[in-house]
Amino acid sequence: MQLGMIGLGRMGGNIVRRLMRNGHTCVVYDTNSASVAQLASEGATPSQDMTSFISQLHKPRAVWVMLPAGAITEATVNTLSGLLEAGDTIIDGGNSNYQDDVRRATALAEKGIRYIDVGTSGGVWGLDRGYCMMIGGDKAAFDHLDPIFKTLAPGVGTIEKTPGREGRKSTAEDGYLYTGPAGSGHFVKMVHNGIEYGLMQAYGEGLDILKGVNQESIPAERRYDLNLADITELWRRGSVVSSWLLDLTAISLAEDPELASYSGYVEDSGEGRWTIQAAIEEAVPADVLTAALYTRFRSRKDHTFAEKVLSAMRKQFGGHKEPGKA
Repeated sequence: MQLGMIGLGRMGGNIVRRLMRNGHTCVVYDTNSASVAQLASEGATPSQDMTSFISQLHKPRAVWVMLPAGAITEATVNTLSGLLEAGDTIIDGGNSNYQDDVRRATALAEKGIRYIDVGTSGGVWGLDRGYCMMIGGDKAAFDHLDPIFKTLAPGVGTIEKTPGREGRKSTAEDGYLYTGPAGSGHFVKMVHNGIEYGLMQAYGEGLDILKGVNQESIPAERRYDLNLADITELWRRGSVVSSWLLDLTAISLAEDPELASYSGYVEDSGEGRWTIQAAIEEAVPADVLTAALYTRFRSRKDHTFAEKVLSAMRKQFGGHKEPGKA
């Protein structure tokens, strides 16, 4: 199939590459002409502006927007709404607020333009591992674009089947899922990221405790000089706390045992805040997720080893860099 991609950053560019590797064709546009030229050299069709971008797509057109949530995505969707026609589809694969999806889908439907929101997880590893996708919006558009989503998804791979799921018809095992009406995909991804905050915080605090047991305030007979790189590698092998986040932590500690290259300044990209807002609206207690979010706020004033662990994980899975870091 053909897909148009607007936004060729860390994830947008690799989504295009994964699609082209598997026989799809892509038309690409970005305000950074160097990014466009690079993808063109790899086989994508380059565009110089939005008008030419639209003209290079076959009808019904499918345009994937992979830009930072907020004003730039809003402006791009608004521009596309004036250039596309009835039957075309806009896909927002970034981390937009699900309430924005509901509003956009309603406005676009009046023009006959279909809208899909895709919560996309996989970070900089998605090119080879695939992307886990939570997909909301127009069901007919989802069905039409299924070959795109199936290619981008990780697939069944070597993960063992879950007992009790025999006979169920679902794409979940392939790593992508239609979750329901507009906004539902980003809502599921929002909560996914809120959970991610809590998991990362638990690893960070646990490793900080392991590191701190060697300080002078601890009685000598209970003071241990523990190798955190080896311990995280150990936990990857059969432990009940094994996970991809632990894999990434083990990589970081193998590269830099003291995490000296990290300050511990930890950003939040919005989804954690929105998850807590949803919890408040639903009157659902979310103690762990809330505390994990507040810890990120505090990390910008005072840093601990636990926060260096969080920062290291963010760099590993998403290529996120601390302010001032090259």
